[in-house]
Amino acid sequence: MRRKIISIDEEKCNGCGLCVPNCPEGALQIIDGKARLVSDLFCDGLGACIGHCPEGAITIEEREAEPYDERKVMENVAKQGPNVIKAHLEHLKGHGEHGLLKEAVAFLKEKGLPVPELGEHGHHHGHACPGSKVMMVEEDESNVDDAAGKPLKSRLRHWPVQITLVPVHAPYFAGADLLIAADCVPFALAGFHERLLKGRVVLVGCPKLDDADAYLEKLTAILRENDIKSLTVAHMEVPCCFGLVHILKEALAASGRKVPFRDVTVSVRGEVIAEECEDA
Repeated sequence: MRRKIISIDEEKCNGCGLCVPNCPEGALQIIDGKARLVSDLFCDGLGACIGHCPEGAITIEEREAEPYDERKVMENVAKQGPNVIKAHLEHLKGHGEHGLLKEAVAFLKEKGLPVPELGEHGHHHGHACPGSKVMMVEEDESNVDDAAGKPLKSRLRHWPVQITLVPVHAPYFAGADLLIAADCVPFALAGFHERLLKGRVVLVGCPKLDDADAYLEKLTAILRENDIKSLTVAHMEVPCCFGLVHILKEALAASGRKVPFRDVTVSVRGEVIAEECEDA
């Protein structure tokens, strides 16, 4: 499968080893004077090691790799003591990987090991983008349209919303009605929040400007690994935007899940001009 994983530039790496203790998963070792990724299986692709490389030799790439295995990682982490266990759990929490965090905690309980108390938000490393931090948003009743005197409520209840940024195991996917919207739709459709977004979890993207294969991989994983109740795709009437429909249908088929599917087409004048529904 394709997934994000670290890449080491051997020319830049001087073998200092500062990255190794900052990879509690045990994916890194110093071999022949260079840092080496010894197992795709152990690398979570979140890059805890990156900020500790003084030479900038470690980056994140997306490529074919073995699926990450949290239980195998915990077998290695648990041997390294409570401080490493806590660092690993906070690493997962800080990146919004709540599904993996739950697996790690279950492993500790199964082995009779203490579960450390974590900080409120977990630790974030210097390389992490604050804009990709997973959040749930409370409804704000104070936002009022002075002209009409009616409340203008944002129906967005989570963050991030970009397909490329959202973690596969984000907590808001549990039991969600999922909306995948082409990123022009909210600009064109004036009633987007009330008509499409209300009560749904939304992800946005552009099938023409972004990597369609990466979208397919990410959306397949989201559908396969979460309890999604329904799927709506909203796209513009322009031909290139229909690519999002094809990606979603492929992802749904590849995931092996059957959920109700709704296809909404929006005109460049901001009108819903077609709507099709398919039962699970």
